[in-house]
Amino acid sequence: MSVSRTPSETRTPRMEALARLPVFFGLAGKRAVIAGGTPPAAWKAELLAAAGAKVEVFAADASEELRAVVAEQSNDGNSDGAIVIQARAWQAGDLAGAAIAVGAFAADDEAGAFASAARAAGVPVNVIDKPTFCDFSFGSIVNRSPLVIGISTDGAAPVFAQAIRAKLEALIPLGFARWAAAARRWRRAVQSSDLSFPARRRFWQVFTAQAVTHPDREPLPADFDAYMGLAREGRAAAEHGSVTLVGAGPGDPELLTLRAVRALQSADVILIDDLVAPGVLDFARREAKKMLVGKTGYGPSCKQDEINALMISLARSGKRVVRLKGGDPMIFGRATEEIAACRTAGIAVEVVPGISAAQGAASRLGISLTHRKVSRRVQYVTGHAADGRLPADIDWQSLADPTATTIIYMPGKTIRELADTALAHGLAGDTPTIAVASATRPEQKVITGRSPISPTACGWRRPPARSW
Repeated sequence: MSVSRTPSETRTPRMEALARLPVFFGLAGKRAVIAGGTPPAAWKAELLAAAGAKVEVFAADASEELRAVVAEQSNDGNSDGAIVIQARAWQAGDLAGAAIAVGAFAADDEAGAFASAARAAGVPVNVIDKPTFCDFSFGSIVNRSPLVIGISTDGAAPVFAQAIRAKLEALIPLGFARWAAAARRWRRAVQSSDLSFPARRRFWQVFTAQAVTHPDREPLPADFDAYMGLAREGRAAAEHGSVTLVGAGPGDPELLTLRAVRALQSADVILIDDLVAPGVLDFARREAKKMLVGKTGYGPSCKQDEINALMISLARSGKRVVRLKGGDPMIFGRATEEIAACRTAGIAVEVVPGISAAQGAASRLGISLTHRKVSRRVQYVTGHAADGRLPADIDWQSLADPTATTIIYMPGKTIRELADTALAHGLAGDTPTIAVASATRPEQKVITGRSPISPTACGWRRPPARSW
């Protein structure tokens, strides 16, 4: 007997502790002070000038690297900033009016004096390679300006940060800089247009899809007009909202598809099944409302009609609704009922497939679901009907076929009856059997044996998979 359950909102998990707060200083036209003329100071001067700062370097003895940076910067003209060397030691008064201060000192007493003077002047300070005296730190940078990515390990492992930067450099095309610049040029026009909020979001979704697909192409004014046209064409649908059924996979968040991540990032409301691993929600937009609408076998469950009504109501109010389901929504996920309800209500609906529990289990076990010499086909069977009992219409002869791999989903209360009936209809008693619980998750459990499966022995709570 099932217990009724109503949809309930769940809070977005609180932000975990941060070693450093990632912020981005706007330094264009502002004054930056650097004390010291060492080679590391030269790099910081170049970095600050690239961000548009007017950099004053106080150094009685400037290194060759610093002089070279100044010469190249003055001849290059690519940055809005400028670097000037003052051939003397710094003084406390030099910090007045500065937006940022950087020191390069070998001795702690000099570093401490500079940091104290900067703080007294109300200027955030960094002393190179001396974190004790720093208000902020410089991380590794991926530059696709105006797209800028900073990476910090709080000084614990700079080489690790560099390795991550190298991977991001390889993943992010150089052409993204042109698309980011176009976004900055076009943002005001989009915001001041007559497009509704959902339609504006559609514009940026089209824009992003084009940037990802054609990163090396220069965005043109004609592209802006085309994207605006697409946003207007989809305006009615966007204003009425939409529903997307998203497969969350069997548990491991890294098995999410890119399309699933994009759907989670654009959702206004996410309706979550109980079987969805908490880590999957780390990929969701933090502002999205998250609601539990789970169904628990033989436990408290939301009624399907209530879930359908909630989806439609939210979509009609203009929300982008993601119905997040464990595994693949098209495999025993009641997708047919939810799709039909949306279509009947005139709500746009799409499906983002996910890695099924069977596929996830097979991948972790390193066992293929098919084998050209043993298994000719794969069949998925539900272990219980709508009333919670063993389905009356199972094709038992098919289940006994030695050339088939059978995946049995949700047989928690029926496994003994299912095994006995299958054996009675010809399933070989020595059929190799694997039961997997919490597939792909850290707590995954695997039990292997020969039929019949013993629910007492395996403590089964999730779908088993029979292999050859």
